[in-house]
Amino acid sequence: MLTFAAAVFLLIITPGPGVLSTAGVGAAFGWRQGLFYVGGLCAGTNLVGLAVISGLAAVMLAEPVVRTVLLFASSGYLGYLALRIALAGARIAFIQTSAPGFLAGLTLQFINPKAYAVNTALFSSFAFYPDSFAIETGLKLIIANAIWLPLHLAWLYAGVKLNSLNLSPTTQRAINLVMAACLLAVVALSVWSVLRLPAG
Repeated sequence: MLTFAAAVFLLIITPGPGVLSTAGVGAAFGWRQGLFYVGGLCAGTNLVGLAVISGLAAVMLAEPVVRTVLLFASSGYLGYLALRIALAGARIAFIQTSAPGFLAGLTLQFINPKAYAVNTALFSSFAFYPDSFAIETGLKLIIANAIWLPLHLAWLYAGVKLNSLNLSPTTQRAINLVMAACLLAVVALSVWSVLRLPAG
């Protein structure tokens, strides 16, 4: 169980569309809107988790057309964000959209390849209760959410806090380049993860 919890922590804390966009919403719109957005992300993450557990995601992702659509939708969106951030110059440029809320967070998780990859890794391995699949799955969902929520709230706080700091132009440029590099790495990983799936 502790190994599973450690895996959840490490898989969720790594930069991905969810945590990066959470920081962005916090920086651009503050706590209130950020909490709606995190609520949507949380609901989307759990729905993706249930799809993985039920096997629905495996059936969907076995279809090359669905994989290709998800690949282009998510990679295109993240590539666009990376470009905007990299070209923002001396301005903190997480994500500028109009009032993203619950639905935006929910939708992002459905096209977020990391959400599928993380849930597949977590729920298909780390067995710790072999006597009951239902109990183990329930415990995994509880543990995952108990770690997921505080980590995303921490990223939201970081975004809100960063927006209130008076950073030098050089520091702002450096932050933008690091954020852009992280998103481009996510794009590369998502392309790799989808392309390595069996053709079915």
